[in-house]
Amino acid sequence: MATTLAAFVPPHCPRKSCRYHRCADGWRWIRIGSFTRDCHPRRIPRFRCCHCRATFSTQTFSTTYYLKRPDLLEPVAHRLLACSGYRQISKEARCHHTTVMGLATRLGQHALLLFRELKPHGPVEEPLVIDGFESFAYSQYHPLHLNLAVGAHSHFTYAFTFARLRRKGRMTAGQKARRAAIEVTHGRPDPKALEASIAELIRIAVPAQPLTIRSDEHPAYPRAFRRLSGYAIRHERTPSVQARTPGNPLFPINLLDLLLRHNSANHKRETIAFSKRHQSVIERAAWLLAWRNWGKHFSERQRDGTPAMRLGQATRPWSVRRLLSARRFDSRTELPGSWREYYRREIDTPGIRNPRRHTLMRAT
Repeated sequence: MATTLAAFVPPHCPRKSCRYHRCADGWRWIRIGSFTRDCHPRRIPRFRCCHCRATFSTQTFSTTYYLKRPDLLEPVAHRLLACSGYRQISKEARCHHTTVMGLATRLGQHALLLFRELKPHGPVEEPLVIDGFESFAYSQYHPLHLNLAVGAHSHFTYAFTFARLRRKGRMTAGQKARRAAIEVTHGRPDPKALEASIAELIRIAVPAQPLTIRSDEHPAYPRAFRRLSGYAIRHERTPSVQARTPGNPLFPINLLDLLLRHNSANHKRETIAFSKRHQSVIERAAWLLAWRNWGKHFSERQRDGTPAMRLGQATRPWSVRRLLSARRFDSRTELPGSWREYYRREIDTPGIRNPRRHTLMRAT
């Protein structure tokens, strides 16, 4: 590790105000010694930009930048994929559960930037399968949809979006009264939120092009497609009651829904580990979807490649360590639409006061 750090070459200036932050062509820097810390590796090299005079270290370009327990990031990443709850992880790691929550936030933000940076370029050459994964956060009076767009052949997740819903279904008179009281205090969710979210999902997933989209018979989807301009969409619908076998045209999205419940403690049926904040749902989902795209074989038994390998975006599966090998800077990666709100933690949960924002100036 010490040899690796000694040979480290900064890829660009980390300061947003420097003209060499986005493009390092012609950039010059010098070494200015090192500092020591308590955890491994103990000696960290330091550098100075010859243009803006800012100083930085190898840690500035690490995903563990600004962490007091950098040794926990990778283990927590594994445990989140293994369907563990925050308090279970904290007991094993011997830390406070809020430490684990902070690491989950960092993993989700890193995954959003990873998604955008490694997004396939050019037109999408396969049909997209879309669906809404329904769950809730804080209470069952605050349901939500994670809308997903998956490649029909590659099973690659191109994008996802979030939408708040109104509680529906069979309710007692007391439950209806409680829902009405919540809506008086916090407002009623936008009845067209699902349409807007699906339209944004398509815009984020693919550029304007002729496109085949497969979905169930939800009536909001055709209305969402009418919001799009520049797309020539062929919409193929399959009844949701059809058997969810590999022969079902919606199998790619049905399988992803299954994996989300299988690998996420907060989406298990009748769980006590449900998310308390909508923002947390987004962050945990982003990390799992990034790992599924680049790190998980389509078949664990046959080891037949990841969705990214099927698209030709990778030659072998990425380990969690490789996914976390380098810090991504939001100032160098343009996040589309609501993804900027997800990254900045601007998704509020009704009933929770003083939501935490992303206000750190020099941390991911």
